[in-house]
Amino acid sequence: MTRSLDVSRDLYAHAKRFIAGGVSSDARRIVAGSSTSSTAGVPLYVDRAQGARLWDVDGNVYLDYVLGQGPALLGHCPPEVVEAVTAQVARGIVYSAQHAAEARVAERLCAMVPSAERVRFNTVGSEAAHAAWRLARGHTGRPKILKFEGHYHGWLDPVLYSVHPSVDAAGPADAPFAVPGTAGQPPAADLVIAPWNDLDALARLMEWHRGEIAGVVAEPVLCNTGAIEPDPGYLRAVRELCDSHGSLLIFDEIITGFRLAPGGAQEHLGVTPDLSIFGKAMAGGMQVSALAGRAEVMDTISAGKVAHAGTFNSQPVGIAAAEATLRVLDERREEVYGTLYARGRALMEGLREAAAKAGVPMLVDGPGPVFQTYFTEAESVRDYRDFARTDRARMALLHAALLERGVNMVPRGLWFLSTAHTEADIAATVEAFADALRTLPLG
Repeated sequence: MTRSLDVSRDLYAHAKRFIAGGVSSDARRIVAGSSTSSTAGVPLYVDRAQGARLWDVDGNVYLDYVLGQGPALLGHCPPEVVEAVTAQVARGIVYSAQHAAEARVAERLCAMVPSAERVRFNTVGSEAAHAAWRLARGHTGRPKILKFEGHYHGWLDPVLYSVHPSVDAAGPADAPFAVPGTAGQPPAADLVIAPWNDLDALARLMEWHRGEIAGVVAEPVLCNTGAIEPDPGYLRAVRELCDSHGSLLIFDEIITGFRLAPGGAQEHLGVTPDLSIFGKAMAGGMQVSALAGRAEVMDTISAGKVAHAGTFNSQPVGIAAAEATLRVLDERREEVYGTLYARGRALMEGLREAAAKAGVPMLVDGPGPVFQTYFTEAESVRDYRDFARTDRARMALLHAALLERGVNMVPRGLWFLSTAHTEADIAATVEAFADALRTLPLG
């Protein structure tokens, strides 16, 4: 079965004349179609989205498990968010001044999130991550940040290291090298790289850099490299290490925030960091991110010691979306999270059964509202190096085969659930998945 993509193909040819590479984000360079399909090399051009579905410009319909890379937790165009945004656009789009809604959203954030006593708003996750690293250095007076291999904290120069490096260039597993993610980056400065889920290695690295590490930053559930949960007790031990070394613990909850619980992964896992960053799901798809944390730390900004600015910080249209979204997540939490976990578990189990029936070695793992499919015979994936050993080329073929059958997942095998996905959607997805597996080459 092959979709018609004539309009998409023409749009892409036109776009390449004026947009570098024809797309506006490198995350969209992975394209629809397989090497044997007539749709190969044609990216997805969306005309509209509603609930759990996308319609492309050629009239094809897709069950969507990308959800804008995670933001559409309530599905596309949830009525509460559409109403709030529409009303605010009529009142003003940008003020470069304060407004009442930003304080209301900050207050609700502080009530929902364990680590949040003060908040500052940004527009996108990369900005919030940058602010967190600067604040950690400014507050502690220390120069170094420790990050984990395979974790992603935005595309800016200081942070884009050792996300998905070549294992051959990545150095020892227990003391990885800082590998740049792109040409044009300066050498890594004051950055320590640690393996994920290896407490002994982390303790050694922190001891080697004693008195120098301002902050330890992590995705509490690693969603940019699979969907890798921390080992039992691991994050609590990281919290204790940070306390003993006088380093701040920073959670990057751009993906996990509000997706795993109303208070994010820190509520779900029961470990409270000093600083947290949020984005994606907090505003239902509008461009809002936030830096939140302990008052003592955040007041380093209040005192004017650490600079934080931005023309579009707390932009009123985005804040209106955040207010509407967080109200739903907070006030209807049992309904929202009950649905997310139930649908996630059902889809994960259905995909496992389909792979087992097809005789395909596959691991399906993750919390449920977000999870990962891996082509591997391993029983677990605990860190980046485990992920790198899975068959990612075959996953790209599966992504293409699913698109042909009207199912859209993140190309690397990540799946996001929304409250708009129904039991019937899950059943249809499992059926398409089983059919797609039958088309893949043996391996």
